[in-house]
Amino acid sequence: MSKKNKVKEEKVLDEEKVEGIEEELKDNEETLEEKMAKIEADLEDWKGAYARKNAEFQNFTKRKQNELEEFRKYASEKVILKVLEAVDNLERGVAASAETKDFDALVKGVEMTLSQMHGIMNAEGVEVIESLGKEFDPHLHQAVMTENCENIDNDHIVMELQKGYKMKERVIRPSMVKVCKK
Repeated sequence: MSKKNKVKEEKVLDEEKVEGIEEELKDNEETLEEKMAKIEADLEDWKGAYARKNAEFQNFTKRKQNELEEFRKYASEKVILKVLEAVDNLERGVAASAETKDFDALVKGVEMTLSQMHGIMNAEGVEVIESLGKEFDPHLHQAVMTENCENIDNDHIVMELQKGYKMKERVIRPSMVKVCKK
């Protein structure tokens, strides 16, 4: 074989290889395009699902916020209804004593209403903070006065000026007190 034929033969073989490679690339290109189209479709599905879930979550958040506002708005309704009963009793007592001028009955009616109010407070978990004679506790008491005392221990309460209250172990109003200082 001559050199020319050999070069021609190699050229033909190279062309066949190139054609084979081009065909293989074309097949791979089609496969890649199909894969790319599938990935893009999946991406669009994920975006849509994300948008729907995000909208659902925002709606859920708004709904819960509205429910919480509604709860806060009417949370004290049960207690107010009980207090209204006591107010009604006070109003009836005042009206009756004004007609009869029986102030002893008015005092008795006020005492009964006060007892009713204490019952309502107890039912709601409100209790009086004991102060008189106790050691001063800044978590329970508010010292508004001090007094020099000889026969009482230092930092003990000698006078309660206003009762304090706890609701379910939480101080809602500290007792205003006078404390002994030496």
